[in-house]
Amino acid sequence: MISKNDFIRIPYTPDLSTGGIAYACRSLPHTYNRMGGSNTKRMRRIVGGIAVELAFRRYLGEHQIPFDVKGATPFTDPDKYDVSLGGRRCDVKSFMLTRKSQINELKRDLGLLLGASALIPSDQFATKSHRESDIYIFAFLTGLLASSQKDMAKANDAGNPLHLIHTLPKDWAKPEHWRSLGKLALKSDCEETLTVELGGQDAERKFLSKTITLKPRERCETEATFHTLAYVHVDKMPSARIGIHSPEKDETYLITPHDWGNIWVYGMSVVLAGYLTRSEFRKKAREIPAGSRVYQYNRTKTKNLGVPVRELKPLHQLFEKVKQHTSS
Repeated sequence: MISKNDFIRIPYTPDLSTGGIAYACRSLPHTYNRMGGSNTKRMRRIVGGIAVELAFRRYLGEHQIPFDVKGATPFTDPDKYDVSLGGRRCDVKSFMLTRKSQINELKRDLGLLLGASALIPSDQFATKSHRESDIYIFAFLTGLLASSQKDMAKANDAGNPLHLIHTLPKDWAKPEHWRSLGKLALKSDCEETLTVELGGQDAERKFLSKTITLKPRERCETEATFHTLAYVHVDKMPSARIGIHSPEKDETYLITPHDWGNIWVYGMSVVLAGYLTRSEFRKKAREIPAGSRVYQYNRTKTKNLGVPVRELKPLHQLFEKVKQHTSS
């Protein structure tokens, strides 16, 4: 059992969003959309999740808590752990809280998180690759999003960062037949010059990105040979449409100003709530059907296993054990 005094609050910094965005873009062709919704929503969730993991690692480093990195998480296996504490796998499960009313309530009383559920998707928990001694750490991220056109405009007017992205359909991003898209050519109907980043895969299925300067109404051809094109990122909101032509597909794909999404997460704080080993979680957990209301979601999108946050164990106990394990 834990109390709110056991929670660890970590201030949020913009570089956490930057790191999350880099990972989300590289992993886009490989991630499983367990929660449903658009690719942009999925990328925002990934940005938030990676931001929490980076904040967690930073906390460990700043407090001299020894940890190992088992190599960067492969983009082809986003559920794979990459941090080890005391020789045990450590899997951070985080939940993003973006409702202003909920965030304000937590500012007044962080103890409200004790009533939340520590969730693990049932299909994920059922995987055979985990040991019973593995550690699950549960965390929350409070922050705002600017996902609608109106909110994006407000954020832009206020000088807040945007990361504008458009994800391409399956026949561009995950085609049935593996072949080159040819030298992609871009043209903009905008009055302004844009910096455009294209992201996808090369012939060996490795991540490939190319940044170009796209001037108004000028055709610009890329030298990079993409086999898939997963996303396009622009440095500012385009005022008109942008076209991308693939000579091999003999097709031009058009992106209108309303087709851009913003995946920047305006984080406020990360709260590390508590932990359980996989064995302890299994004993305490109950099934939470899809569509259930929990503190962090109006309706869960998938079937989960859940344990009340108040039944987690304090992280300071784990960190002391890790320090003792390392010094012995």
